[in-house]
Amino acid sequence: MNKIVIIGGGAAGYFTAINAKEKNPDLDITILEKGKDVLQKVRISGGGRCNVTHACFEPKELVKFYPRGEKEMLGPFHQFMTGDTFEWFDDRGVPLKIEGDNRVFPEANTSQAIIDCFQKAIDTLGIKVLTNYGVNSVNLLDGKWMVHTKKQTFEADKLVIAAGSSKKVWELCETLDHAVIEPVPSLFTFNINDKRLVDLLGISVPNATVNIVGTKLEASGPLLITHWGMSGPAVLKLSAFGARILAEKNYQYNVEVNWLSRPTDKVLNVLLNLKKKEPRKTVILKSPFKEVSRRLWERFVLFSDIFKTQNWADLNSIQLDKLANELTKGRYNANGRTTFKDEFVTAGGVDLKEINFKRFESKKHSALFFVGEVLNIDAVTGGFNFQNAWTGGYICAKALAEEI
Repeated sequence: MNKIVIIGGGAAGYFTAINAKEKNPDLDITILEKGKDVLQKVRISGGGRCNVTHACFEPKELVKFYPRGEKEMLGPFHQFMTGDTFEWFDDRGVPLKIEGDNRVFPEANTSQAIIDCFQKAIDTLGIKVLTNYGVNSVNLLDGKWMVHTKKQTFEADKLVIAAGSSKKVWELCETLDHAVIEPVPSLFTFNINDKRLVDLLGISVPNATVNIVGTKLEASGPLLITHWGMSGPAVLKLSAFGARILAEKNYQYNVEVNWLSRPTDKVLNVLLNLKKKEPRKTVILKSPFKEVSRRLWERFVLFSDIFKTQNWADLNSIQLDKLANELTKGRYNANGRTTFKDEFVTAGGVDLKEINFKRFESKKHSALFFVGEVLNIDAVTGGFNFQNAWTGGYICAKALAEEI
């Protein structure tokens, strides 16, 4: 009986174990989890609902959401894709639903549905899960992997590292001759202390375009004002694709925001038309753009040196230009970042050049596999990081199921 040890009791580890055992019931599989609980990221994902994947069904489109891993994941996504994820969970009594923003959740609307599905499979298949079993070291002895914990040593024919992103895990990978790309935070919000944003907590626009001044980094999407600055999909996407550049800048940079995602000249034309058509109306009282709330509009008006009592007819060209620029070219100084501690994602991990993505196997050691966030693969928010775990776990499981 082939013995397999999987380090890490998270999404990637569980999915790998379940699929491997289903494909080859003779496997003896043990999952080692350093903490007292398993599947913690599954539990908290999506506000406790578990954002299982994203409704993007074309591999060439899906890989575009991965700042790191785009090239490497194209082949794997042709083997196990979003549609396969839907089918996998549906076959096990957990139907999924697509929400308006294309994020995918269990119909039950709780992450417990996913956890229960996994746990039922683990119990049915007889896969051993040991918690509070942190791995201290790994070595090869006579062709077998020796996995050392404080409590005991495990022998394995095949070893899978699926322990996510942590310094200790990456140090373990380095002892196995694998290069680790230095991790930096990904998916973080911008800390911006600016008078224009004070007391506007919770206000959002549906489609802003945000860029980092002096770079080619740009992203569009919903933008949310928070008590610490700016967040929302546009900002998170920008933070993911700019993770290394922004780290090099020590998180000190200027952000330019086009709150309307429209050209400045077209916005200026709207303002000029209002000056002609509604000359006696007070500028500050109503936003002419449905995307911009009244409170946000008031802030833009006041910061364009327009008085509260001024009518459209009273505005001069300088004021109109300044208002158009506030709406489309507003500059803000970012000083620091805020990460989601519970759903922390990093850019970094095991160097992808050292992995055979047809099997998710090490090119340096046969029978050594890596899946999930331990690899230098990460994605924007929206279920993409879980899809990486499902795809890698499924392909790795096929390799594990092979007889030695």
